[in-house]
Amino acid sequence: MSPELVQLEQRVHQLVNQYRISRNLPPLSPNKIITQQARIHSHAMAARKTTFGHDGFRNRVKSISASLSHKTAAENVAYNRGYSDCARQAVQEWLKSAQHYKNIRGNYRLTGIGVAKNQDGGYYFTQIFWR
Repeated sequence: MSPELVQLEQRVHQLVNQYRISRNLPPLSPNKIITQQARIHSHAMAARKTTFGHDGFRNRVKSISASLSHKTAAENVAYNRGYSDCARQAVQEWLKSAQHYKNIRGNYRLTGIGVAKNQDGGYYFTQIFWR
């Protein structure tokens, strides 16, 4: 992972938790197993090995479930390019979307975030929520 992409993942985590805390919701704890699956999905989208979206989400949940028990899971994905703060842009767009907003505000305790960059300079974001 490039330092740039790790920083973007951390920035998304920070922004989502800032939002949650501002709404009296508990912050989400990062999890390496969930992050690994989020990264795999973002890289697959960036490499055009899968379409942009949630294809394979059940498989990601199944892979994570082999190590972590869960009651529920959700996923947000985003794509953007050309923004000076693309992580903030992704989170802002999620907050404008009813389903993404519901996931950010959901009763989750763990998260994993993956970011990948394609050849054209576009960024793909995946955030998985876990409880």
